[in-house]
Amino acid sequence: MIETLVWIALALGVIGVYLSWTAGRLDRLHSRMDAARAALDAQLVRRASVVLEVATSGVLDPASSLVLYEAAHAARQAEEDQREVAESELSQALRAVFADADQVDVLKAAPGGAEATEELAAAVRRVPMARRFLNDSVRAARALRRHRKVRWFRLAGHAPFPLAFEMDDEPPVDLADRPV
Repeated sequence: MIETLVWIALALGVIGVYLSWTAGRLDRLHSRMDAARAALDAQLVRRASVVLEVATSGVLDPASSLVLYEAAHAARQAEEDQREVAESELSQALRAVFADADQVDVLKAAPGGAEATEELAAAVRRVPMARRFLNDSVRAARALRRHRKVRWFRLAGHAPFPLAFEMDDEPPVDLADRPV
């Protein structure tokens, strides 16, 4: 009888340790996801800031400057539920304005334009990397949260279900090819 109770207690202890380890892993995934979301937010704000700086520099033609300014301003002011759309529109505006390599060369030829071009190129390249990192974290957290043990024992607590950040982040070809 005592031997059976010892085995039951040992089995329950092993199960408890396993569930605790799984809950810790899920918590680490949520923390990684939060850090990735903050990094993506920082990159999106940086990209919009650089685009605003370029748009107000007076180097580009007025129509291009206006398109970039309005898209960047909308992206910076967007509410959370409209952020993906606004950021996608900024990507589309960048591709439209810098579709021609001559426009990149005009920016680069202006005083201080080489630095602005490099900064803009770096900003548009970092956004897709930050978004992929976030979406990979979301995918890993979702995969773990789908397991029955996580649902049955409510190991996720009250954390909201992770959502990916889906946007058009394709950079302009002529900017993406620039060295950083």
